[in-house]
Amino acid sequence: MKSHIVKVLHSFYINYDVKCFVVQKPKDYDFIPGQATDVSINLPGWEEELRPFTFTSLKSQKQLEFMIKIYRDHQGVTNMLGKVNAGSELILHDVFGAIQYKKPGVFIAAGAGITPFIAIFRDLYKKNKLSGNKLIYTNKTSDDVIMDAELHKMLKNDYLKVFTRENVIGYVGKRIDRNFLIEYIADFSQHFYVCGPTDFVNSITKYLLELGVSPDALVIEE
Repeated sequence: MKSHIVKVLHSFYINYDVKCFVVQKPKDYDFIPGQATDVSINLPGWEEELRPFTFTSLKSQKQLEFMIKIYRDHQGVTNMLGKVNAGSELILHDVFGAIQYKKPGVFIAAGAGITPFIAIFRDLYKKNKLSGNKLIYTNKTSDDVIMDAELHKMLKNDYLKVFTRENVIGYVGKRIDRNFLIEYIADFSQHFYVCGPTDFVNSITKYLLELGVSPDALVIEE
């Protein structure tokens, strides 16, 4: 497994617990929108602590970008990343990931599970090929939404926000379950892309298959 030490060029919070990192891009380092790499921090004791994060930058950009949810409640990698700023170094490893765009369809994301979709949407938007795709994005509250303004700009009316712990006028306040999917999705013969916590992905996948979605049309991180 090849590793690359890269310098952090910029780091800033995009909401209260999600931090954006812009880092150097190693030579000949390539990825498909939706893919990820294992990242560790180039500090004593942290070099071997690898965690997977998705690229949110476009392939054509000269730098790499990650949007990482910072968990401050335990002394783990993301808590440490919360203290990492411009000038620090990260270690990147091989590129991997099964979430890749195939055909227009419905994207269903929970929380930080939006990150692979941000890369895909940015790529399609740039190519003027985003039409026909829809995003259903669930969070606990409106404060948890990542890149809300940009998602709205790209997807317009094909962007549905769901909040599980907050009823905001104009948005859906409920959980995404089987009944929700039946209510908000007219066509189960299209492609579906699902990303988020494991339990979320498992339950949504189960509902979609029950509702007739072809296993081949389901794109998830294995």
